Amino acid sequence: MSSRTSPKVAVLLGGPSAEREVSLSSGRECAAALRGEGFEVVELDAGPDLAARLVEVAPDVVFNALHGRWGEDGCVQGMLEWLRIPYTHSGVLASALALDKQRSKEAYTAAGLPVVESLLACAAEVRARHVMEPPYVVKPNNEGSSVGVYIVHDVANGPPKLDEAMPEVVMVEAFAPGRELTTTVMGDRPLTVTDILTDGWYDYDAKYKPGGSRHVVPAELPVEIFDACMDYALRAHEALGCRGISRTDFRWDEPRGLDGLILLETNTQPGMTPTSLSPEQAASVGISFGALCRWLVEDASCNR
Repeated sequence: MSSRTSPKVAVLLGGPSAEREVSLSSGRECAAALRGEGFEVVELDAGPDLAARLVEVAPDVVFNALHGRWGEDGCVQGMLEWLRIPYTHSGVLASALALDKQRSKEAYTAAGLPVVESLLACAAEVRARHVMEPPYVVKPNNEGSSVGVYIVHDVANGPPKLDEAMPEVVMVEAFAPGRELTTTVMGDRPLTVTDILTDGWYDYDAKYKPGGSRHVVPAELPVEIFDACMDYALRAHEALGCRGISRTDFRWDEPRGLDGLILLETNTQPGMTPTSLSPEQAASVGISFGALCRWLVEDASCNR
């Protein structure tokens, strides 16, 4: 950081991904919190001129509040490394690995973490026939926030009618029944476990619309399952090489006990909106939203 009394923080938000609106909300909340913590804050909507604007603004730190492609997949991280500006959250490799669902699953498997069967397939083939025995889930291989997720429950309903906006290659994975659980890791510390209750699938609306889901935090679980979520989340964070905070999502099929707990994915840029899970988990262990944002800035670096 420079010798300024109040370090200048550039909060990156918006951007061109499918998760632009969520990023705008996250970024504005983080910017407000950082101002409350005494930082000088500049909000930058990430566009094609982002590198030039960063050179002009000359921040001491970049707070990355982008979600989805370009902001969460290693692209903006590589640019920040090139510009030698310290930044928050994960670096180039961890970001790229985590957003690529197939490669992150390979990293989980190598670390001995439980995942469900999955494969990559052409979207045209998925529209034409069942490439896996139902029930299964179809989703983009490199988007987050439940963007473009299809659940296929029954053979009789035929293959899914995927939207034309879906990428040419998609992930198809066996449907994992059960409760939706999640754990945030902050540095080398898993915070707690949240049980996410919804009326249906934990989709985009359930994640980001007020009242879309109900969160029980800390989750009311058998000690074995709670401890396993904490352990698996930290191991996933380390296996991918994450920095700052990450959030790993699970499904738990209760009748199967520990064998029913599987990892879904790890988010290197967890949402920081009023309904987001990671700030809620931090608050539950005594870390305010402002303190969480401050910690992320203080944790920022290059060579992540």
